[in-house]
Amino acid sequence: MAITVENLSKVYGTQRAVDNISFEIKTGEVVGFLGPNGAGKSTTMKIITCYMSATDGSVSMDGFSVDDQPDEIKKRIGYLPENNPLYLEMPVIDYLRFCAEIQGVEKSMISSRMHE
Repeated sequence: MAITVENLSKVYGTQRAVDNISFEIKTGEVVGFLGPNGAGKSTTMKIITCYMSATDGSVSMDGFSVDDQPDEIKKRIGYLPENNPLYLEMPVIDYLRFCAEIQGVEKSMISSRMHE
């Protein structure tokens, strides 16, 4: 899965959280996303994973645009933000089943997909 980020920016009022960044991650590459607090790492990840819109620029994954085809992006990527969204009272297997159902995985495929 290739990810291409071109001239990406995110502005909150007068604060520029992401400032015109561009990079490409080729299929099979493993990368780290490092920087000081406030550098825009989380904001960039939220844009790449379709949880937030960019102010400017574009992001694509395997040729699919986060702006025009977010459902295709969400089928191909998972994202666990820094604040854990788990339901603590729910067993892990039930949580995985719940997530699969809301993502539209066919019920007949859920068990096999959870054990991959």
